[in-house]
Amino acid sequence: MDGHTELELRHLRCLVTIVDSGSFTDAAIELGVSQAAVSRTLLALERILGVRLLHRTSRTVTPTTAGVQVLARARHLLAETDELVHQATTGHTRLRIGHAWSAMGRHTAEFQRRWHDRHPGIELHLIRHNTPTGGLAEGLCDLAVVRTPVDTRRYAHALVGHERRYVALASDDPWAKRRSVRLEEARGRTLVVDRRTGTTTLDLWPEDARPAVEYTHDIDDWLAAIATGRCIGITPRATATQYRRDGITYRPLRDAAPVAVHLIWRHHDPHPATSAVVALLRDLYRADT
Repeated sequence: MDGHTELELRHLRCLVTIVDSGSFTDAAIELGVSQAAVSRTLLALERILGVRLLHRTSRTVTPTTAGVQVLARARHLLAETDELVHQATTGHTRLRIGHAWSAMGRHTAEFQRRWHDRHPGIELHLIRHNTPTGGLAEGLCDLAVVRTPVDTRRYAHALVGHERRYVALASDDPWAKRRSVRLEEARGRTLVVDRRTGTTTLDLWPEDARPAVEYTHDIDDWLAAIATGRCIGITPRATATQYRRDGITYRPLRDAAPVAVHLIWRHHDPHPATSAVVALLRDLYRADT
């Protein structure tokens, strides 16, 4: 039989416990087995790997050069295994909602409050991840709030609401004194756009009347470019709520279609609380209309 197929987690856990406890005797106590069993398990691991892993004296146990390398990998694998077990056993008592920039916008705090009141047994975590799927594609969350087009082949989705578009300006910009800005006016300015997760595209304007564009890849860079006064940004209302900054002013943008807000999740692995999240978000956004 191939040696790799015989390797078990108990072998790795035994090695780590011996080193961490400092002796075979203490490792046996911690693992709840006999000292002879600890010795047999370590010997089996050394046979499987074909290398000696520990130097033993009457008083000390220290890893060999090969043992140091195996020990590092063993710790990593055991930690991954523990996390897998934790997620499998607690996954439905924890809900991770990802987002790229602005979570639920002005509804974020109220969503968190209502969720805690209605679902005290499901711990809510909001996770910001600067990707188009807010961390869903990377496996960092169970659901994600997105404001960009949804890949319906890969993800299930629900429309939960719409948000008005705003213009982000330097606070000393002349437009900051106005109550609103028309979409047509923005084409005469330089527009800063987040190419990866931004909601603004040049399709907002006719092909022969589009603004100049500069690109960024992060909300902080986007805000910094606007604060210089060199650029303006166009963004959903959620950004104006979640990213208030000295030197930045937001004004409503007229004549522009609102931004659709979707919740997305994996087709074949929906969190049991998905429908509850959709319902609560729709209630909150409906209150805007």
